Amino acid sequence: MATTKEIPFDHRQGSHCESGVTSNLLQHHGQSISEAMAFGIGEGIFFAYLPFIKVNALPLTAYRCEAGAILKRASRRMGCRLKWQTFRDPARAMDELDRKLDEGTPVGCRTGGYWLPYFPEAYRIHFNLHNLVVYGRRGDDYLISDPVFPEPVVCARKDLIKARFAKGALAPRGAMYHVAASSLRFDQSAAILGGIRGVCRRMLHTPAPIVGVRGIRFLARRLEKWPGKLGERRALQCLGQLIRMQEEIGTGGAGFRFMYAAFLQEAGDRLHAPRLHEISNELTAVGDQWREFAVAGARICKGRSAPEAPYSNLASLLAECAAGEDRVFRSLKDFVRRVAQVRL
Repeated sequence: MATTKEIPFDHRQGSHCESGVTSNLLQHHGQSISEAMAFGIGEGIFFAYLPFIKVNALPLTAYRCEAGAILKRASRRMGCRLKWQTFRDPARAMDELDRKLDEGTPVGCRTGGYWLPYFPEAYRIHFNLHNLVVYGRRGDDYLISDPVFPEPVVCARKDLIKARFAKGALAPRGAMYHVAASSLRFDQSAAILGGIRGVCRRMLHTPAPIVGVRGIRFLARRLEKWPGKLGERRALQCLGQLIRMQEEIGTGGAGFRFMYAAFLQEAGDRLHAPRLHEISNELTAVGDQWREFAVAGARICKGRSAPEAPYSNLASLLAECAAGEDRVFRSLKDFVRRVAQVRL
């Protein structure tokens, strides 16, 4: 095998690792797809409050779909087939990565971000679902397109092995993937509408009360009772976790709403549908409400909020976010239904 191999690969910085990798990989294989479009077609926007799953002994709140789903759904709808592999043996995993690079194929990898040395120390957390693209190597150094960085980066072989085989929750187990087949002949309108339809179903009609718009309302009711039920110290810990997961992990709650609004703008242009532009503006306003909620929550955590009923006020803000998302996704559901009727 060659010790030096560099595949021509257009690196573009993104807002989020998975949607950025999806866009960059599919662009490499001839698809014209922005990060926002990949996020929308891949049904990226979501909400779930999962108190029975703990992260650092505190409840998990998810503002986007499950890891890997954006990549899989967007690829399928865009006429591409992915091949995924996981490994037990690090040496075999690196040999397979080298083999694909020598074939001229850029490879996506799932890694533990904490072990990637090019991450600034302040941003290193034990997160085992960080996606990146390896597009070449020079001796024992690998050329990496990591969409959260403005320029390509370099990672030593020993560090990449450590990141690919990070231990702990959701360990990546050397996971790698590449586009095995692609087709430029697909129905772009159907891909967009399918993505919107799927998101509306997940946000409006999932039976679990902790998922979708119902989940936001459920959390608002819970949050208001935290001080009395959990005690002030534990309530502050849970609130801090909620805000951290919204604003500091990935693009967070408001950021994902803004990205989906950008998808609706682009979808409106491609489908010649001004109604999608209007709904995009509505969702942007909802994103602003999420940011207002985060700021108010941070003030409580820092002891800077007004003394009267801060958690009740915060719960009201969260209920407003739920009402806004309910309106947005019901409008999108109605839009898709009307388009389907016209096509029939």
